[in-house]
Amino acid sequence: MNLFYLKKARAIVCLAFAICSLAAANAQEVAVKTNILYDATLTVNLGAEVRLAPKWTFDLSGNYNSWSFSEGKRWKHWLVQPEGRYWLCDEFAGHFFGVHALGGKYNIGHVDMGSLHFLGTDFSHLKDHRYQGWFAGAGIAYGYSWIISKHFNIEAEIGVGWIYTKFDVFECAGCGRKTDRNRHHNYVGPTKAAINLVYAF
Repeated sequence: MNLFYLKKARAIVCLAFAICSLAAANAQEVAVKTNILYDATLTVNLGAEVRLAPKWTFDLSGNYNSWSFSEGKRWKHWLVQPEGRYWLCDEFAGHFFGVHALGGKYNIGHVDMGSLHFLGTDFSHLKDHRYQGWFAGAGIAYGYSWIISKHFNIEAEIGVGWIYTKFDVFECAGCGRKTDRNRHHNYVGPTKAAINLVYAF
């Protein structure tokens, strides 16, 4: 496992537990969570949420993927995503709206996505090149949390927004020949998708 990504994963875990320490562990004051959608793609992730005021919470999630695949395929990245949430009824239950930011780095290449074009982004180039860079953005979201038991919830959320990315282009996944540098791209579309398993204290 790449040491760089291991350090990022450690930082994400520390951030999540630091959030938990900001609030007393009273009923429904703090929650920790994992995104099942990321889990299904073997992307390690962890989130934490704290109550700030009546109907307001702060959520912080992070994930990383440092796996290398066969035939030179790469889908490596790390992401941190803070979000402020307003709940229509009680915190950690029912409908909520969120405003989030996001940022991270990626190293992606030799992934065949056919001729996929999505909201102005051409993913077909991923097949023959490797892209390495950083991204940052912001968005808005809507979600709903179902209470399963005293401590467990299931939470679904979808968000849309804008992302700016700056990157270098490489000839292939295994070689270091750079064919283009300091390219940039603006993306508008989905910025968050989650089905979270939540444990609330």
